[in-house]
Amino acid sequence: MAFHIVLLEPEIPANTGNIGRSCVCTGSRLHLIGPLGFEVSDKMLKRAGLDYWKDLDVQIYDSFEEFLRCNPDCQGRLYMATTKAERTYADVRFRDGDYIMFGKESAGIPEEILVQYEPWCIRIPMAQDCRSLNLSNSASIVLYEALRQNDFLQLEQKGALHRLAWHNGD
Repeated sequence: MAFHIVLLEPEIPANTGNIGRSCVCTGSRLHLIGPLGFEVSDKMLKRAGLDYWKDLDVQIYDSFEEFLRCNPDCQGRLYMATTKAERTYADVRFRDGDYIMFGKESAGIPEEILVQYEPWCIRIPMAQDCRSLNLSNSASIVLYEALRQNDFLQLEQKGALHRLAWHNGD
């Protein structure tokens, strides 16, 4: 297992579909905590996830409490991405199997949860007048930093042309 991406009450199916596709391509598990703002059969969700959705390792929970009960190994390994954090995602040393949680698009992770996890709250730096980045972009930024820190685990790191060859022969 690589990493766990946790979405708390996601509202936009296309963002969740994009994140699901990123999870498949990185060997990560997606955790969806309800209530969801869409049905998992939503065509926009499947469209954004392309044909990857059928291969997605996804778990769905009714509440944050249920998620915690079902994933006791997340204690001390559950990072919370929020614009309200004082340290950045680059300040963290991620380990294989860590959990990275993102809140719903309109409100983020509730402050009642954040204050309980202050040491694990992280942010993505951005301009002062911006409220937030797109959810799927945010998930990708943090997920790929975690992967980079772990030498990309077992991911393919070298590509090849389909019809032509590189000049150096590699």
